[in-house]
Amino acid sequence: MAGASSTQQKGLIHTAACLIIGDEVLGGKTVDTNSAYFAKFCFSLGINLRRIEVIADDEDEIVEATRRMSKNYDFVVTSGGIGPTHDDITYQSIAKAFGLPLKLHDGAFERMKRLSKPHKSQPNFSWDTPSAALTAKKRMIELPLDDSLPYEDQVIFVSDDLWVPVSCVNGNIHILPGVPRLFQSMLDGLKPGLLPRLTDPEGKGTHRVLFSTPMAESAIAEYLTELAAKAGPKGIKVGSYPRWGKEHNTVTLVGRDLHYMESLVPEVEQAVQGKRVSVEGEDDSDNPDPGAGKLASG
Repeated sequence: MAGASSTQQKGLIHTAACLIIGDEVLGGKTVDTNSAYFAKFCFSLGINLRRIEVIADDEDEIVEATRRMSKNYDFVVTSGGIGPTHDDITYQSIAKAFGLPLKLHDGAFERMKRLSKPHKSQPNFSWDTPSAALTAKKRMIELPLDDSLPYEDQVIFVSDDLWVPVSCVNGNIHILPGVPRLFQSMLDGLKPGLLPRLTDPEGKGTHRVLFSTPMAESAIAEYLTELAAKAGPKGIKVGSYPRWGKEHNTVTLVGRDLHYMESLVPEVEQAVQGKRVSVEGEDDSDNPDPGAGKLASG
């Protein structure tokens, strides 16, 4: 499968997927916040996020998921499993998925030596002396590399003060760390390179218009069905979200044609006997009627 990435890498980005890798997430030890951040990132750029999966630190599962996602979606990110320990197997698994060798990236190694500091528990650590600690550190920059393609397309440094690279495999799989601070920073660092490949090159993204309604979902279901049929051809999605225990439910319009969405506001407000809001719940009272939420959510 080596050499398959050049066409994918330069194509327009319509769809995206996120693969969270880690036993600690599935075991409840760690709460995944990276997929939520990625969802907001895609929404802001107008990228259609189609799938989020959480899988174990299991080679076969990583191989299957990354092959499938690379085939089905334009822009894919993975999160987790790229540390120095034995259970960090993301690089080796994705390398296997696409028939690539793992190679120490010299540029990343030089950046690691320059920008990282040995832990205080390793006072005698040396970059020049072979050791178990040095071998473990090098595991983090032994990347899946395709010699038939430019390395700069496969190893992306998003910040001058960060040694950790984004490894790009098969043109659309972007391997990111699981640490939320790093994941978010590196994802944001990819944005300049993504903008020219968006269907909306100015990066204006998708818009969301919120409505608060005191009516039960069942009471407005017929109208929302009619609205969805009318707005659908314009690329507008209509959503309805119950807010259990609250006074009001939420109706949303989501799409790129903000002018058309704005034109629907008076109609929607009247039909759902509610009003447009900026933030969900902004019109809830401080002391709601205990029964109001039950009525609203039905």
